[in-house]
Amino acid sequence: MLWVKTFHLLFVISWFAGLFYLPRIYVNLAQTQDAGAYDCLLGMARRLYRFMTPLAVLALVFGFWLMLGYGIGLTSGWMHAKLLFVAALVIYHLICRRVLLTFERRTNTRGHRYYRWFNEVPVLLLVIVLILVVVKPF
Repeated sequence: MLWVKTFHLLFVISWFAGLFYLPRIYVNLAQTQDAGAYDCLLGMARRLYRFMTPLAVLALVFGFWLMLGYGIGLTSGWMHAKLLFVAALVIYHLICRRVLLTFERRTNTRGHRYYRWFNEVPVLLLVIVLILVVVKPF
């Protein structure tokens, strides 16, 4: 199970790198007035999203494998809470795709300040999930 845990952590860390960086690209996309820079940033955002989506899937697969392998059932309160916040992360990931589509269509109406705040969501979710996993408060 240590190999499974290792790969779970690897894919979670990699997924979060994308979740931290993609909204930062959105900040830059919302700020730029230069068409060439916009196209370059948009290409970066597309490639990053395509790269981080399989990482998310693998993080989830290895996480559920761990849950089954260690016999961590849904009777643990901390696991209920963790799964709730993991679901929030998946929803955030999907919202990132929707935002990417607005930039691709050039229909974004939000400013860079919005995306600066949007960029903080995965940080808060990560802190909550880490506390739940390490401290197991419930």
